[in-house]
Amino acid sequence: MVSKRQYLKKWGIVIAFSILAGLVGGLGAIVFRLAIGLVHGFFFGWLLPNVSYEVGGVNLGYILLPTLGALVVTLFVIECPEIKGNGIPEVIEAVIFKGGNIPGRFAVLKTIATAITIGSGGSVGREGPIGFIGASLTSILARWFNLSREMKKLLVTCGLAAGIAGTFNTPLAGAMFALEVVYMGAFSINLVPIFIAAVTGNALTLAVLNRAVEIDIPGNIGHTLPELPLFFLLGLGLGLLAAFYARFLYRMVDGFSESKIPETLKPAIGGFGVGVLGMLFPIYGIFGIGYEGMRMAFYGELAIGLLVTLGLVKMLATALTIGSGQSGGVFAPSLYIGTMFGAAFGEVVRFLFPGLGSNPAVYALAGMAAFFSGMTQAPITQILMVTELTRSYAVLPPVMTSATIGFLTARFFLKGESIYTLKLIRKGYHVKTGKPVILETISVGEIMSREPVYVTENQTLFDVEHLIGETGHDCFPVVNEKMEVVGIVGIKDILKKSPSVKRMPVKRFIRRPYGVTYPTETAEDAFEKLMAYDQNLLPVVESPENRRLIGVVTKRDIYRAYYRGLEGMYIE
Repeated sequence: MVSKRQYLKKWGIVIAFSILAGLVGGLGAIVFRLAIGLVHGFFFGWLLPNVSYEVGGVNLGYILLPTLGALVVTLFVIECPEIKGNGIPEVIEAVIFKGGNIPGRFAVLKTIATAITIGSGGSVGREGPIGFIGASLTSILARWFNLSREMKKLLVTCGLAAGIAGTFNTPLAGAMFALEVVYMGAFSINLVPIFIAAVTGNALTLAVLNRAVEIDIPGNIGHTLPELPLFFLLGLGLGLLAAFYARFLYRMVDGFSESKIPETLKPAIGGFGVGVLGMLFPIYGIFGIGYEGMRMAFYGELAIGLLVTLGLVKMLATALTIGSGQSGGVFAPSLYIGTMFGAAFGEVVRFLFPGLGSNPAVYALAGMAAFFSGMTQAPITQILMVTELTRSYAVLPPVMTSATIGFLTARFFLKGESIYTLKLIRKGYHVKTGKPVILETISVGEIMSREPVYVTENQTLFDVEHLIGETGHDCFPVVNEKMEVVGIVGIKDILKKSPSVKRMPVKRFIRRPYGVTYPTETAEDAFEKLMAYDQNLLPVVESPENRRLIGVVTKRDIYRAYYRGLEGMYIE
């Protein structure tokens, strides 16, 4: 029983480190944004005027900027290939599978590479990397203070929340993003430190930069009740598009990875492609984060054809940037793409149904929410973010409708994956969105019994019957003379058998088909096999090639592991 004094001491420590994590995460976000500004100033402020060369009203100098930036990033990729991509999957991996540990060197290299990618015009976002920076800095902080595994994981999540909250001036959405994406759900007791960190990070960012978010959304916008079915259709369409695009991004990654192009040139080729696309649309946000293009869409400054074109071009530009091996996030590109297609849908609605009095800006917000929710499988984050950004509940019904339908549609086609977990699956981690990851973090080798009770194939059913009486077990692995598993035998195979039959060798009664597991598989894998084969016990063998028995794992072992893992996810 924990005393009041111990309880207060523990929570005092948790709150103190939550505030510290918020400060560290917010500070990391500030430094990173300043670094992007410096790099952007060099490339677009100094270099571009010196390399500008116009042909037919098009400035060819734009092509050089992301190409040169990609060549510089290549130096970091060669040194540390893991820095490719947006950073959020690495935070999930650290929290769930690595006890909250993010190597400091990896964090520094990724921060520099991402700042160069974005500042030179790479078509990626800064939000995911800012969240990663906050998480990595708090991971270093937790190691300095030699905190427990559970506290490390919690503080890394706090750092992520602080970074996202500071980026958008949305502390509630920042905290919910961390919970939805990292914890795969909300644990009520963990909300407290994560909210504290998010508020702290947001406050620090506002204090230093005066303005956290750069998304300019018009005020006093609303919808009419008859429009809700249209927001349903918008969510359906953009959820489908989000599922397609998540797969497309990794096909682009595979395409670059499998090509015979030298590794040192791949980022530059991607940068060149982005340069060509950005050159054609230099003022619309294809380069970099894209907030200016979103502002134009929200204020109705873009025609339908241009909105659709920009959405498609941004999709290709982001895929080229990430696919070629550069570092950057998909958070802001997802918002941009959803905004463009949502605004285009709104313009079509206004043309077809003028009597509804539709405002395309609301459709742009709903499209942003739908596409982002489909990509990240984090609908609550986006619903809260739009509410905090607009400071109004007037748009909540259409945004909730589109975000929810977009989330469900993409979930169906992605089979429970997200843009973040798809990367983890490629690394061999078993992660599904929407549920806490517990058994997937525990290996069979950790929980198996290493001195199994077994029978040989030449023993009789009488021998099995005696073993049942002596051990209380109801199932045993059957092995041959080489200790290789050849089947399963248990109490079900003995019931109603006559004495003469029980004198026969076990090998005549072993169960086939049957399941086995390996020490490198997860407890989740083992549990699924137990259910599939209707067994109470799984023999553990060395590998698929070597079926020598080295242990057993039972349903009871898995239940214990589950509850032990569940307790480890809470701070109490």
